[in-house]
Amino acid sequence: MFIPAARGDTITTQTEIDPIDLRLLDALQDDLPLVPRPWKDIGVQIGLSERECLQRISRLKESGIIRNISPVLESRRFGLNAGSLIAFHVPDSSIHEVAGIINSYPEVSHNYRRDHHYSIWFTIAGGTEEEIESTLSDIQKRTGISDEDMISLPTIRSYKIDVRFRCIPEGSDGRD
Repeated sequence: MFIPAARGDTITTQTEIDPIDLRLLDALQDDLPLVPRPWKDIGVQIGLSERECLQRISRLKESGIIRNISPVLESRRFGLNAGSLIAFHVPDSSIHEVAGIINSYPEVSHNYRRDHHYSIWFTIAGGTEEEIESTLSDIQKRTGISDEDMISLPTIRSYKIDVRFRCIPEGSDGRD
């Protein structure tokens, strides 16, 4: 099977995916084992050596099939009880400068550029709504973004959705 690998809107390569890759992609969507050598355990689970598992992951990352492997943390367990999605209208000439300022804040977890009047969208988290407002105010001062050029959408209710993409057809062991 050939899958076009995309980064942003640009297709970079075509990568051949075999049944072992599909089993690996399925395994990577589950909880990673909390052991000193998780890739060895995953390899054993799907019939690979640790080295081959890492080589395949590397190839899939290089092709853009895998963007990253990272934990999904429950922020409230870390005392981050408030959050907001923020949108800034930023002139094209200032995008990189403003994004750099936003990215310098540890309270910011995501920052995206959009082809829209509101060209930068980011999420911010804090212990309280007051902390969010204080950090946001500081970001606005440093970037020169006015209230009129900003949208703040505070989190009212949080929903955690676990999305997994089944790579192997039901009833198959992926060796077909």
